[in-house]
Amino acid sequence: MLVTPFPLAVTAYTATSALGLGLDAHLEALRQQRSGLRANDFGDAPLPCWIGRVEGVESATLPDAYAPWDCRNNRLAWIGLNQDHFLPQVQAARQRYGAARIALLLGTSTASIGATEEGYRRLDGDQRLPADLRRPVIHNPHSLTAFVADVLDIGGPCLTISTACSSSAKVFASAERLIRLGIVDAAIVGGVDSLCDSVLFGFNALELVSPEPCRPFDAARRGISIGEAAGFALLERIDARPDAALRLLGCGESSDAHHMSTPDPSGRGAELALRDVLDHAGVAVAQVDYINLHGTASQKNDAMEAALVARLFPPQTRVSSTKGLTGHTLGAAGIVEAVITMLALREDFVPGNAGASSPDPACTQHFAWRNESRPVRIALSHSFGFGGSNACLAFARTATDVSA
Repeated sequence: MLVTPFPLAVTAYTATSALGLGLDAHLEALRQQRSGLRANDFGDAPLPCWIGRVEGVESATLPDAYAPWDCRNNRLAWIGLNQDHFLPQVQAARQRYGAARIALLLGTSTASIGATEEGYRRLDGDQRLPADLRRPVIHNPHSLTAFVADVLDIGGPCLTISTACSSSAKVFASAERLIRLGIVDAAIVGGVDSLCDSVLFGFNALELVSPEPCRPFDAARRGISIGEAAGFALLERIDARPDAALRLLGCGESSDAHHMSTPDPSGRGAELALRDVLDHAGVAVAQVDYINLHGTASQKNDAMEAALVARLFPPQTRVSSTKGLTGHTLGAAGIVEAVITMLALREDFVPGNAGASSPDPACTQHFAWRNESRPVRIALSHSFGFGGSNACLAFARTATDVSA
């Protein structure tokens, strides 16, 4: 039975990835199907693979007031905050509600572990971290969220969510609960994950990293390409911002715990999250115009997700993965792909499934292998993490009537 929907206004959003800085850069890359992947040049002994690296992170600098927070992950967050007029829109929300009535919820899978890796590579003669890295604020999982809270100067609930690849999708669900319960009036959600050796070599040890650019849903796919990204969105009560062009219609979550690093091949856990979001949004499967798939280019994820789409959705629903352009941005994947989903709604545009030259025969007619211009009124974004941590988000244009 469908529950009463609780839409939230999405009043600001932005993304930074290998595709570029900000919404315009992402839209242009999507329209051109221009991949941001490149041969791996990260680290002292680069793994032979392809990565989605953000230009300018190394040269970025934080203002002196935030010097204790300096590390690659927080520099990437700083770049992401300072584009698409995001900071001024957060400031306006602070004036509307007060600093204590805005929550901050960010997802990350590694936080600033890259700085800790560097520290251990440079231990001094006493086996201590080098003097320039003796900054406890950057050597803990909450580094990202604490840094952003300092920058934004807000006083509401401040949480870090780390559920692997679903991290920055699940933040939307946590924000919805806080607003629905009246604890806050608005929430800043997002996620940041930057390249580091632990991720690159860790995924390679699992035999999941492709030696070539990833090819989601291709018959000859060989695994993932790891990327880095930052993204943020501002969610507000719909009664306070009825003029907002986009809405978060609902969130769905599940935890199937099938395996530490492999999805349930039946798609049962993913389907639970999918049915949950449709119920909360009050949306029927026939009303979904586009789904941005998790689509990692791993053998098992893509097989499971293709079967899930074929089982549940009518042929007119369009689906695609955009990880062939950005790479898999891990804890930031949920927010980056939510932003791409919102661009699809804003532009009436379905991005093509990048990277696949020989589609897997298991893929049905739902797949958009090339860009398509068509009406998109309701769209979903899938994020499925290690350990069976699943999240699905539903977005719509404000004028959409979900009861139609």
